[in-house]
Amino acid sequence: MAARPSALRHRGFLAGLALVAVLASAALLAPLLAPHDPWQVAAGVGATLEGPSRAHPLGTDILGRDIFSRVLWAGRVSLSVGIGVEMLAALIGCVVGVLAGYYGGALDAVLMRSTDVVMAFPSLVLAIGLIAVFERPGLDKVVVVLVALGWTTIARVVRGAVLTLKARDFVQAARALGVGDTTIMVRHLVPNAMAPILVTATIGVGSNIVAEAGLSFLGLGAQSPTISWGAMLADGQTFLATAPWVAVFPGLALLLAVLGVNLLGDGVRDLLDPRFRE
Repeated sequence: MAARPSALRHRGFLAGLALVAVLASAALLAPLLAPHDPWQVAAGVGATLEGPSRAHPLGTDILGRDIFSRVLWAGRVSLSVGIGVEMLAALIGCVVGVLAGYYGGALDAVLMRSTDVVMAFPSLVLAIGLIAVFERPGLDKVVVVLVALGWTTIARVVRGAVLTLKARDFVQAARALGVGDTTIMVRHLVPNAMAPILVTATIGVGSNIVAEAGLSFLGLGAQSPTISWGAMLADGQTFLATAPWVAVFPGLALLLAVLGVNLLGDGVRDLLDPRFRE
């Protein structure tokens, strides 16, 4: 039998874990680590668009606000949206996938065709269209839209796992003992399908961070005074030629966060999926 690879020997997993841990810790400790008030506007004209210096390690923006402090505080919003959206989407996807896979038949057909309809639309285009329905854009609308679009992948993954698991002996034994369907689904099917759920959800966090950044960049997400990496990129796009640090550092933080989450997801897959065991 092939041995399960050790997490301490998986370089991708360790690199992703380190990146996510550093960024998450920096975001959580933003009130302590930020050297300046991220919303404080500079009093003098000379302090605007100031390059990286000892006083402002990552420079300042057009209003003289410290970029380093704003990147730290923006991480709290971007990471919270990425993780929070995926938790809600995973819950919905698990319910849909378990019901479709366990009961099959007409219920499976209705749920999976509904999933296909949602997946058929380009996600970003559909998200822009849904947010346009609301009177005012905002981060709360972004969360609702991303949850409404993000459950489909997990639903399909869970359905496939349940279709395999429900034919296993332990499920048949539970049925023979008179165990109810709800108990079988909650206590036997979902725990045994947790590995693919974790892998899919982990990778989905990165997609949510990118989606939130894209919508905020278009002005449909975080609204001032809320700070997110996407909103900072939108503020800095005008100054790419004259003051590139305004957009480069938020973009670098976004890149590292998504890279870390994806590496972590790939590592979780390798560690939990027997097909990838060494």
